[in-house]
Amino acid sequence: MTNPVLDGLARARHSAVHLEIRDAYQPSDPEFIAWQTGKRFDPAADRSSWWRPFLDVVTETTARGVVMRRARIVSEPVTDYIKYEYDVTFPHVAAGELIRWLPRRKAADIPLPGTDLWMFDGSSVLFTYFSGVGKVVDREWRTEPAVVSMVSSAFEAVWGRAIPHEEYKPV
Repeated sequence: MTNPVLDGLARARHSAVHLEIRDAYQPSDPEFIAWQTGKRFDPAADRSSWWRPFLDVVTETTARGVVMRRARIVSEPVTDYIKYEYDVTFPHVAAGELIRWLPRRKAADIPLPGTDLWMFDGSSVLFTYFSGVGKVVDREWRTEPAVVSMVSSAFEAVWGRAIPHEEYKPV
């Protein structure tokens, strides 16, 4: 079975953007559970202790000149899952991904898609649909110009207001 995100990243030539709008994802994720019980990645430790296979893809993608940007819209106070995501974001930044955080109250007047997504080269969008508890239930590729334009406009509005990872502090 192929992974549509990895396929999109492999085909990307200049840009890949990722919009995340949920406050929790897959609460049964073993890494999240380990974090809840005290496991933390240490940026000063041996890189192999916190490097994950997806980060090799990020490194390869950005090395080809593809700009990868991720924006996360979060409720404040943040959930434990968002605290976890914040704690495990530094490896993504080290791999070359640009990440920003936008408090939900600052996104209230931005027309947004109803679900998380990836957009590649400003021409194709991969929507990810989740169950109520954050489990992926389906993905859908869309390439209609109106959909791509709406997603691009929404992402750029979020990106323009969002706080770079290095400056954001979860509340």
